Amino acid sequence: MSKRPAPFAGKGAPAGPRSSKPGAKPGATREQVERRERFTRARREDLRAASGEDDLVILYGWHTVTAALRNPNRRLRRLLVTDNAARRLEEEGIAAAIAPEIVRPSAIDDRLLPDAVHQGLYLETDPLPSPAIEDVPARGTVLVLDQITDPHNVGAIFRSAAALAATAIVTTQRHSPDATAALAKAASGALELVPLATVQNLGRGLAALKERGFMVVGLDSDGEADLSDMTLRKPLALVLGAEGKGLRQSTRELCDKVARIDMPGEIKSLNVSNAAVLSLYIASRA
Repeated sequence: MSKRPAPFAGKGAPAGPRSSKPGAKPGATREQVERRERFTRARREDLRAASGEDDLVILYGWHTVTAALRNPNRRLRRLLVTDNAARRLEEEGIAAAIAPEIVRPSAIDDRLLPDAVHQGLYLETDPLPSPAIEDVPARGTVLVLDQITDPHNVGAIFRSAAALAATAIVTTQRHSPDATAALAKAASGALELVPLATVQNLGRGLAALKERGFMVVGLDSDGEADLSDMTLRKPLALVLGAEGKGLRQSTRELCDKVARIDMPGEIKSLNVSNAAVLSLYIASRA
């Protein structure tokens, strides 16, 4: 099967050798970005090994950590804060269920990538409970992610989902980033607000949604009609494919409809996180 263009709003320019991933430095090559991602995974595994736990979740940054501290469903393990961050927590009346460890900023720097902006807060927690696909409420709009692996994109999608009141996000256990570190930072607290349901097989997950009455609409630049012209009904599942690849053929075949998003300007393709927020907005107006 040939690769599809950027998957949502027309025939975008073909991917070049340089990366356009959010969070990548301007001019970074794909090899440099992939090396960075390998480093991130290796660092996370080092921390998990040191803790003796395989499911360690790392959160950092003001909005990300304080949202987790306010979430009663979070099981906290360790909280590192700088003097300045500790004072700000006290001023804003944000209490933690565990005693924070006051450290120098360098103690947090050593646990993260060099350019991670932690704002004096670092938290280790358990993962949040993940609802089964059968427990996702049959109302509103659900986002389904088909092998979207970039954590910055998925984090931005979470933030849009929280802003536009999506019911849940569904993704696969494999071929998706962990809900930790860079993803959580990009989500800016939205991980605490939008349930994440993970499935072993996306096809079976979509079939389960359809059995419960969901209309399943895939988004792809080759869609049969503009999403804003379609008659949509709730509960609705919007399926987003990875940039460059688009929806897999097996996923497309399970959708009730495949839609595109027509753009009036010169640029006809959208970043997947931008496509997510626009499609959620269109669905909210339907």
